[in-house]
Amino acid sequence: MVQRTGNTTRKQAQETLGQRQTRPKQPPGEEKNTARTLGEEHRDALRSGRDETRVVRAYLEALEQHRPRRGPKRDAEKLRARLKRIDDELPEAGRLASLNLHQERLDLEREIAELGRRGEIDDLEEEFVKVAAAYSTRRGISPQA
Repeated sequence: MVQRTGNTTRKQAQETLGQRQTRPKQPPGEEKNTARTLGEEHRDALRSGRDETRVVRAYLEALEQHRPRRGPKRDAEKLRARLKRIDDELPEAGRLASLNLHQERLDLEREIAELGRRGEIDDLEEEFVKVAAAYSTRRGISPQA
């Protein structure tokens, strides 16, 4: 960016005062090698850092999704019993009640499927435990955090 000071530019003023700094030019045939390459160790460190971050993120997101809710714990057996009661109530229900029962059925089926996925958290936790120490050391995170 060229700044003007009065009628002259900063560049012109510096040249007049002899303060302009120029880079020395490369002699012909001696071109500077600008291509940077990463060493194998550096690439491995980057790869392991990405992998650790992926594992930590997946575990923390799974914990957030399966956070305990208030109220009594609902297990698959209780949910299936309610599904059976819904099946018994549907033939005698009116249109509005039938609509609500169908929605409750969908919600219960989704909740049962989520209960089945809670085993995935155990797998994620196992992976998390493997990388937690290295990740926290690399990122400067104390064990209390």
